[in-house]
Formats: sequence, structure tokens, C-alpha cells
Amino acid sequence: MPTALITGANRGLGLETARQLAARGWKVVLACRDAARGADAAREISGAEARVLDVGKPASAVALAAALEADDVFLDALVNNAAISVRGFDARVAEKTVAVNLLGTLAVTGALAPRLVDGGAIVMVSSAMGELSVLRDPARGHVARATTVREVEQLAVAFVAAVSGGRHRPEGWPDNAYSVSKALLNAATRALATELAPRRIRVNAVCPGWVRTDLGGAHAPRDVQTGGASIVAAVLEPRATGGFFRDGKAIEF
Repeated sequence: MPTALITGANRGLGLETARQLAARGWKVVLACRDAARGADAAREISGAEARVLDVGKPASAVALAAALEADDVFLDALVNNAAISVRGFDARVAEKTVAVNLLGTLAVTGALAPRLVDGGAIVMVSSAMGELSVLRDPARGHVARATTVREVEQLAVAFVAAVSGGRHRPEGWPDNAYSVSKALLNAATRALATELAPRRIRVNAVCPGWVRTDLGGAHAPRDVQTGGASIVAAVLEPRATGGFFRDGKAIEF
């Protein structure tokens, strides 16, 4: 039975993705900040279990990896679903958003990659708001040319510094920290796909669309089942790596 670990899985898209994978015969591990809420969510799915993970705290990812190792748990898929969207826009918002949506996600991926089986899958839940078109040069060119995770992380630091210094617009960054975090996550997806290719681990980003969740809001046009199915399709994608998908079809970065 294949095993998938899904971050931010006690509600919304994370929980729906867990439900759909479980229905396909997968064992699902729900990684959540709140242990009680995670346990409640896991009880909804036969055979599911909950683990504590705060994506915003790298030490939490290290602790989770150690717990999985101690329990001899290996993963066939890692779904990086957890993310935040903070109202407003200033240096504090930029730093907090990037810390969770990009740097935290990369910390989780780095910590859990040794627990992934060769030939497994990593899925980054991204957004059309992170397409390269949201950026202008020179930022757009820097992001498009980034080939390593380290380069992407340095761009994140540069973005926050630019916002703090009031330089982000001339440097090509928009007034939207969420969009930037997802554009950088897409760039990191491409870099990780190359880095993990020797282990045949497929690394892809997915846009589930604008979904009616706590994050997406009540007026979003897509239901959570459709969004979850888009994520599941990326998990099950058998060949592609370094791509960006929606509803099982490749889309442009």
C-alpha cells in the first residue's frame, strides 16, 4: 500500500486530497500544526494517521522526519499543501508569507526527502497567481533563470529586502507576497526536479484552481472535490517532472 504525507491536511484541500488518495487505496499521513485537529481529521478516513508539523518552523520538519524514521515509515508521495495568505502588504507580510509558503515548504521537503522511496513523487500545491507573468523584469528574469534551490532562496531574501527598502516595484516584484511566494515555489520545483532526478523522484507543481476553502473564500468558482482531484492527478502523474499542472494537464509556468 503506497503512503502519502500531506501537509496542512486537517481541512480544505489537504483533507480532500487525503480522502481521495485513501479511496484509491493509499495510506495517508495528515501533517497538521494542531495535534487534536489532526487526530479528528484522521478519524474521518479509514487507516489514516495524524502527525504534528508546523511548516513555519524548520525544527518541526526535522522532528517529523526523525519520528517517521523511528517508526520506519517511508513515503511514496509528499504533498506540500500547507500555505498562508496574509492580508495587506509590507515587509512583515512579505517575510511571513515567504517563510511559510516557500522556505518552510523547502525545509519540509529537505527533511522528508530521505524518507521518500526512489521513484516517488513530490507535489507542490501552487497557484496561477504564481505564474511568471505576475513578475516584471529584472525579477522575472532572475526567477526564470534560477536553477538551484539556493538561488531561489536568495531571491526570496532579495524580495523581502526590496519590500523593506521600498524598491520592489522598480525591481519587478508585485505588491502581492502570496503571488511571489508561489512564483518562487514554482522555480524551486524545477530546481528540485533536477536535483532529485538521480533518485527518479518526480517533482511537480499543481494549480488546483480557485477553490471554496477557508483560504479561497466562499465565492471561489471551484469546489474542493475538483481542486483535490487536480492535486491527486499530480501525485499520480507517472512520467513528468519539473512541470506545472492543472486538472492533469500541463500548463505554462
